[in-house]
Amino acid sequence: MMYCGVPFVATVANAPFLILGVGVDDMFIMISSWEQSSSKADKSDTKSRLAETYREAALSVTITTLTDVLAFFIGTWTSFPSVRSFCLYTGTAFVFCYVYVITFFGAVIVLNHKRVEGNRHWLTCVQVKVGKESCLYNTCCLGSCSSEPPEPETSGTESEHPMSIFFKKYYGPFLTGKWTKLLVVLLYGAYLGGSIYGCTQMKEGIDLRNLASDDSYVIAYYDDDDKYFSEYGPRVMVVVTDSVNYWDESVRNDIEACVQDLENINYVDRNLSLSWLRVYTEIAGSGLISINSKDLFINNLAVLFQYSPSFEWDVNKTAEGIAASRFFIQTVNVTSAVDEKNLLNQLRDRAKQCVVPLMVYHPAFIYYDQYLVIVQNTIQNVVIAAGAMLVVSLVLIPSPLCCLWVTFAIASVIVGVAGFMTFWDISLDSISMINLVICIGFSVDFSAHISYAFVTSGESSANKKAIGALHQLGYPVLQGAVSTVLGVVVLAAAKTYIFRTFFKIMFLVILFGALHGLVFIPVFLTFFGYFGKSLPITETKTLDLKSFSKSGIQFVRFRDNKDCP
Repeated sequence: MMYCGVPFVATVANAPFLILGVGVDDMFIMISSWEQSSSKADKSDTKSRLAETYREAALSVTITTLTDVLAFFIGTWTSFPSVRSFCLYTGTAFVFCYVYVITFFGAVIVLNHKRVEGNRHWLTCVQVKVGKESCLYNTCCLGSCSSEPPEPETSGTESEHPMSIFFKKYYGPFLTGKWTKLLVVLLYGAYLGGSIYGCTQMKEGIDLRNLASDDSYVIAYYDDDDKYFSEYGPRVMVVVTDSVNYWDESVRNDIEACVQDLENINYVDRNLSLSWLRVYTEIAGSGLISINSKDLFINNLAVLFQYSPSFEWDVNKTAEGIAASRFFIQTVNVTSAVDEKNLLNQLRDRAKQCVVPLMVYHPAFIYYDQYLVIVQNTIQNVVIAAGAMLVVSLVLIPSPLCCLWVTFAIASVIVGVAGFMTFWDISLDSISMINLVICIGFSVDFSAHISYAFVTSGESSANKKAIGALHQLGYPVLQGAVSTVLGVVVLAAAKTYIFRTFFKIMFLVILFGALHGLVFIPVFLTFFGYFGKSLPITETKTLDLKSFSKSGIQFVRFRDNKDCP
């Protein structure tokens, strides 16, 4: 990105922590599929096992990566340069991460499998003795707790991870119980209600203290400014941008009328304005000097500067005349982001209406400007990204209803994050907007994995499909959620608001995403689980009726199923 000229901004420093957590998510899916491939392929045939692993995991990994990358690249359409840089860097990092997972990591799995078969140490790769009773020794040295040597020629099923067994025998049946489903529906109603309420209380704008480190003197300065001068807003510069005939009385009257129009704004105190032209006109009105011709106006400026030396900084005098000049107006009672947005709009609107070319400026306007577009940009990015996610899901998951559930998860997680970030004292600004864009991609990951496993299941009932999906992917999803949080948790202790905000919103995204993937979506799929043919979507060969009966694949209709009301 640097070689391509993309600027490295402060927000990009979040990207390594994000990739650290997210990069292992797809690896967990690959490892889980590899472990389960021993029951579906010849255990001694490494190629067939790896093929089975990619058959199960590659599409799911591709869907989630593609949605994440799309979310970031769609974020580059924003008008905020810092957001564009962050999205370009992180989206590109996801592409590289995906390439490594489907190439390099697959090779690593095979090499590790050969290491285990050869009874080789996990670190030194030298052969070690087998048959010791110490589980810790065997786990560290061989990669398996079993004291029995591996038998490459057999095709038995490898022992499952205890967490996978937990999802299959305990959590899955518990979640699909009737009373549990009712509790989940009530829990979701409370979640949605709290989220919507939080969205109505959302605040816009960024506190300038948050742009500095916690130990910066800037924070103490703004604290004192609020304590002693909270009544006063920014002192706005009013600039006459072109060279005009100041010595023409009608021009001076036009300038005065424009300044008075600005002073009539509710946020401006006219008694605190400062205008060199007003003072100069008053001096001329007293009869001491004349300013009715160009030469007299220019030459007598020395009298004004002698009277008030500071005015010399307000007039850009050249050999041809006055190239530009400025006045100052004092704003008051600007206490919120809404006030700042209204002030900026009113000042600019009245400056445009002036017959003299005027520009209003203050260094803080760079922050006020984001208030004018932040809501529009956020809604635009969220809607476009969610639409892109739906298209991707429709292309890669041949089940419209399943795709709608993935889209539902996106919308639900976004609403939840937006609502609950208000409760965590996070305002809507360019920094939180970055994280909401991230939210779109990450909210797909968990629900897409579970929905994909559900729709490709060959079980005969919706409840069994949900249990099978949780058995297959529940633990990898949980691993991915925990690893992502662990990757960014270090930012919680950062001294900078940008990093802390990144952690807070990522935590909400992962928490609500995992909650949807492991709780809400499996239950809702059992309610609306009719997907027509229960045909694995990875099956590519032409099947006749005999092959259906031989392979055990069935047509399943859930509208008459007791699990699906």
